Amino acid sequence: MTKTISRLYNSYDRAAQAVQDLEAAGVARSDISIVANNSDNWYSSNGGATNGGTITNGGAKRVDRDRDGVDDRAEGAGKGAGVGAAVGGAAGLLTGLGLLAIPGVGPVVAAGWLVATAAGAAAGGLTGGIVGALTQAGVSDEDAQVYAEGVRRGGTLVTARVNDADATRLEAILDRSALQTNDIRKSYAQSGWKSFDTGAKPYSADEVRQFRSTYQ
Repeated sequence: MTKTISRLYNSYDRAAQAVQDLEAAGVARSDISIVANNSDNWYSSNGGATNGGTITNGGAKRVDRDRDGVDDRAEGAGKGAGVGAAVGGAAGLLTGLGLLAIPGVGPVVAAGWLVATAAGAAAGGLTGGIVGALTQAGVSDEDAQVYAEGVRRGGTLVTARVNDADATRLEAILDRSALQTNDIRKSYAQSGWKSFDTGAKPYSADEVRQFRSTYQ
């Protein structure tokens, strides 16, 4: 029997490390998925540095989370891997990152089976969204609503399909730097939030940065 486990992270770095830890623990890349908010344009699939979201030079995929105009993977290589390894993911799941737009969330960087499940037969977009894909995989609707809202507000979601016998051990790996789902739910509820709304306006780059700073 298999079980779906998910955790939300306030930064792509922490989520990427969790993905790598899962792979190191024996979880196949085909059973792991990652969905990261990209409202602040930290990732570009067309290459080059960005200026207000505009590509200024071409090339391969560019990852520039610190917005200094230099690909973070190149910076990481000069520092003994570090950032570069976390972004590139060696030969694992993270090498397959791509850009999508999710209703109610906005632009995301994503890879893995959850994305394929959510996308269905629709090319270039998600039909049913994150909530539908998660609940179809066995995640409770209550948690799926929180995860989807978390990605909307700037978080990164990691989801994995694992054997029941390994679930506790692998959940402990995800918990190392994850946000606490119940704490997030309570925080959202205090501001009047009830459930994820696919018709909601995506968060701006400033709002995303504020979310991430709130849950350091």
